[in-house]
Amino acid sequence: MNLSNKQKQHLKGLAHSLKPVVLLGANGLTEGVLAEINLALDHHELIKVKVASEDREMKAMVIDAIVRETSAVKVQTIGHILVLYRQSEDAKIELPRA
Repeated sequence: MNLSNKQKQHLKGLAHSLKPVVLLGANGLTEGVLAEINLALDHHELIKVKVASEDREMKAMVIDAIVRETSAVKVQTIGHILVLYRQSEDAKIELPRA
């Protein structure tokens, strides 16, 4: 799913007040963490994930893996926070027209 700039801006506004629902710890990206992210996306559609990694390249690789494995759209990253969106079957968030 591709989002227009207008849709991404809308989602960024909605995500502003959200707290991270999944925090990646010392163990990094595990199957359990991916399952938790998938569950959160199914329930909320728009979530924040905290990727605590000091190495920029490693953080970028983890973010790419999360996006690929969850089939979600990366809305934005700010520091260690990743904002993800994946529309569920009963769309909870109304997106503006592209």
